[in-house]
Formats: sequence, C-alpha cells, structure tokens
Amino acid sequence: MIVNLVYVSVKKDFLDAFIEASIENHKNTIREHGNLRFDILRDNEDPSRFIFFEAFKNEQAVADHKMTPHYLKWRDTVADWMAQPRKGVKHTVIAPVEEKQWLTDSI
Repeated sequence: MIVNLVYVSVKKDFLDAFIEASIENHKNTIREHGNLRFDILRDNEDPSRFIFFEAFKNEQAVADHKMTPHYLKWRDTVADWMAQPRKGVKHTVIAPVEEKQWLTDSI
C-alpha cells in the first residue's frame, strides 16, 4: 500500500477555482481501480493550504493515476495557481493494515 500526503499552497486569487478543479479530480480518482482513498483537506488556520491524502494499492496504481486524463488536466490547470511547488511525502502505513479497511464502502 502506498500513502502520500501532498502539501499544496495556493495563491489566494485562485482558491475557489483550485477547489473546483480538485473536487473534479477527486471524483474521478476515487473511481480508479487501484485507489483506496483520495481525501482533500483544507487548513483551518490558513485556507490557502491544503493536504491531499492519497492511498493506492501499489506503485503501479500511483503510476497509472498520474497518466489519467483527469489527473493530467488537474495538474496542468492548477500549475500556475500554486504559491509554491506542491510537495508529496510518502508514508508507511502502521494501521489499518488490511486493504478492506481503507475502502470507504467497508466502513
């Protein structure tokens, strides 16, 4: 299982458009075969900062995601809206370890 936290800082003039584009990406990503979670979080203290919580079955699923039309559209659309380059940080899962526990329809 691959979990990435992607830290994003958005220019204030583009917040609404960024959220709209990101929700569209989210709706498509959660339909991908190898996706387990794709959550978008917004910082309460600084509403221009976001975290994308991404969980995929394996590295191939991550690679496949990065080739989808919806991801490529999102990436290209939001590129100039970033206040700084986004930063992805890989994490090791401690718990839950069973894949079925990551799927929202199993909760």
